[in-house]
Amino acid sequence: MKTTFVEEIELGSRNALIKLNILRYFINNGENTLPELGREMEVSVPTVTKLVGELIEDGFVIDFGKVETNGGRRPNIYGLNPDSGCFLGVDIKRFKVNLALINFKGELVNEIVSQAFLYENTEESFNALCDIINEYVDGLSLPKKKILSVGINMSGRVNTQTGHSYSMYYFNERPLSEIFQERLGMHVTIDNDSRSMTYGEFMNGVVKDEKNIFFINVSWGLGMGIIVDGKLYYGKSGFSGEFGHIPVFDNEIICHCGKKGCLETEASGSFIYRRFLEKIAEGNSSILNPKLQKGQQLVLEDIIDAAINDDILAIELIEEVGNNLGKQIAVLINLFNPELIVVGGSLASTGDYLLLPVRSAVKRYSLNLVSRDTQIKLSKLGDNAGVIGACLMSRSKLLGII
Repeated sequence: MKTTFVEEIELGSRNALIKLNILRYFINNGENTLPELGREMEVSVPTVTKLVGELIEDGFVIDFGKVETNGGRRPNIYGLNPDSGCFLGVDIKRFKVNLALINFKGELVNEIVSQAFLYENTEESFNALCDIINEYVDGLSLPKKKILSVGINMSGRVNTQTGHSYSMYYFNERPLSEIFQERLGMHVTIDNDSRSMTYGEFMNGVVKDEKNIFFINVSWGLGMGIIVDGKLYYGKSGFSGEFGHIPVFDNEIICHCGKKGCLETEASGSFIYRRFLEKIAEGNSSILNPKLQKGQQLVLEDIIDAAINDDILAIELIEEVGNNLGKQIAVLINLFNPELIVVGGSLASTGDYLLLPVRSAVKRYSLNLVSRDTQIKLSKLGDNAGVIGACLMSRSKLLGII
């Protein structure tokens, strides 16, 4: 029986590694000819011809035919086969879940879907999430077997290698990815949401040629993704990037991690949500007052929309978060001297209301000689960074690229 490509990867054969490099090249650079691929892979043209032929047999690569040249023999060009399979991304947020599907080439198959959802550490919340994913898959116009893998983003401490989540849905010792697979009937990987957002931005977002990057996820919580020398940094157990749990404030606010004074307690969407309701109770006014007076529940997105629509109370709280955040980003810059810091997450949609106080605090508290070469930019993908990153990471993990 012929050994499959996935089995070759598991065996770690030299040819499998070259095939992975070919796929990685196509993913990062697009189509090319066999001679050019041979030069990039540093292997002979006969070898690359044989391996590309096997990838075509496996359905991963397609021959696009002759390319136009100014004369002489025209070579064929090869690239990823978009129809060889799809990858589903699931990005869980505090009050909703985003879902998207990409083809093998990394292109969105349909519109990103956003579904109302309450993210809580309960069996009921987990069951509701599985129902949402299954309903989404059932509504697709393609057979379920075409979905090669599902990538699910989760907040907190996630070990993607073992498939365990230690912050959410940790109901027993079994890997959560394994439980998801049973409920969904598909291959599943899980990862930290900030890390997936970082990967999405790195592959398809604001990142150009930078190789050393911090992605700051300012959403309901506060997280960070790290790229060092062009590769995601996981840390020893996969728990790197817990930026929100740096002990900064001398307050009595208990963070969801169980400790007091974490950066997240005064530099996150949950802080804005809590303080906004407190301010309203104290008599402050907002364009959201009528909604509250009708007894309707607010979500964080309501306050973000209010800020975008010039609500003074919402703007003031976002600026406070920006200032608190900027001080600690200055610490990161002083310590690591990165090329680029990307500010993303749901609060990044407020634009300069968040970014200007971040930049002002960074300028005030960082060392000029260190920070002058560090760019600070808003996420290009915005609210879609997580779900796009989840799709792309599920593809890369299945192929053993990351």
